Amino acid sequence: MRHYVYDSYQEAQILSASPLGLVRLLYRGALEAIATARRCLAARDIAGRTQAINKTLKIVTELAFSLDHQKGAELSRTLMELYDYIQRLLIDANCRQADPPLAEAQTLMTTLQEAWENCESAPRARFAEQQECAYTPVSCAG
Repeated sequence: MRHYVYDSYQEAQILSASPLGLVRLLYRGALEAIATARRCLAARDIAGRTQAINKTLKIVTELAFSLDHQKGAELSRTLMELYDYIQRLLIDANCRQADPPLAEAQTLMTTLQEAWENCESAPRARFAEQQECAYTPVSCAG
């Protein structure tokens, strides 16, 4: 029963998320999967590690496919290169059964996640600054 409630909550989050919110959910899922892969690697759980790495690879692939190369030109190209590098790290970690590539992939994904979170808060802060600048108090004192 508890698993069903979590799945329903997660489905509701996905269905109600903005495009930026979906990207944030994908990053969170990728980071959770990498953490699982690292735990499984330490526990010598080969099947669990492989499953978690494959999940991360699917998420990173989805992130790469979501890039808009028309509008994002340079940023889109840079993100594509980073996603490609992260995928190679994940494959290397799985083949060599090594933690350092997983740790590096986790660090890169964390940094990218923080950048996406700042994208969401930056426009609000900019809007607030514009509102403060546009406001001119009116004095009723004669």
